[in-house]
Amino acid sequence: MLYQRWLTERLAVIEDPEHRRLLQHFATWHQMRRLRNKAEKGPLGRSQTNQAKQEVTQAGVFLAWLADRGRTIEHCQQADLDAWHTEKLATRRPAQTFLRWCMKTSRMPRLTLPPQVINQDQAPLHQHRRLAILRRTLNDDSLPLRARVAAALVLLYAQPVSRIVRLTVDDVIDDGTIVTVRLGDPPSPLPEPVADLLRAYNQSRQRQPYASSRSSQWLFPGRQPGQPMNPVSLQVQLRKIGVPPQRGKTSAIRQLVLQAPAPVIAKALGYHDKTATRLVTEAGGTWSRYAPGDHQRSIGRRQPLDETNPQG
Repeated sequence: MLYQRWLTERLAVIEDPEHRRLLQHFATWHQMRRLRNKAEKGPLGRSQTNQAKQEVTQAGVFLAWLADRGRTIEHCQQADLDAWHTEKLATRRPAQTFLRWCMKTSRMPRLTLPPQVINQDQAPLHQHRRLAILRRTLNDDSLPLRARVAAALVLLYAQPVSRIVRLTVDDVIDDGTIVTVRLGDPPSPLPEPVADLLRAYNQSRQRQPYASSRSSQWLFPGRQPGQPMNPVSLQVQLRKIGVPPQRGKTSAIRQLVLQAPAPVIAKALGYHDKTATRLVTEAGGTWSRYAPGDHQRSIGRRQPLDETNPQG
């Protein structure tokens, strides 16, 4: 399992032997057992293994942070947990799985964790609001370029953040005239506003200090060599510029399945058939209304992206 290889490499760089031992136990007796149970029911997705990696990473960060405060996990206090969650709540939230496990196994006192609620993504996002946010992110040059590109992929192509950070530079195809991005099959064409934005981002990305040779394969490289950007960090950046990633993604795909055959949309955007079926039903359509045929050509020609036109 690739996760086991990653875990071995991750634990090897932890200097404190007690921290390393505790994280090894957590990964072995909690995470690996959970992943194996899920694997028995079906193939593991990237989001599941990425979540496990984030949990270990943030657990290690928490142990080091707690040590800097002069405490061990056995003597952790409520004030420590409150202080830990005060800053960067979204980034630090994955550590809560580890903290609950420590409490359950009596490795730390039973304390109170803040609820896992993201208030920004509760209410539905109406189509006109999604389009207004999309136009603003495309036209506001004061916003970070990376966040603008990610916002376009969320609001226009209904891409989850966990999938966006796994895109590589090879997934972007630029023949000098048309830019396409490989989200599914076939690659999706980008309209001019987004294509120009992506070209500019690619140029700026190559100048970033953390886009090392080992990380250069990732379209959204992380600060750790060889790793993509943490999806939680990208979610935080999107929310800072007013883009709700979950609601924006759901709003986009519900609109897309009303504009084109749902099987085609699912394949082009990399969605599972069952997910597309549910979204079509929620949007008021059905799979059966689409006649069989060669829809590949039609989606290649169609550009359901006129909504990016700021004059629209």
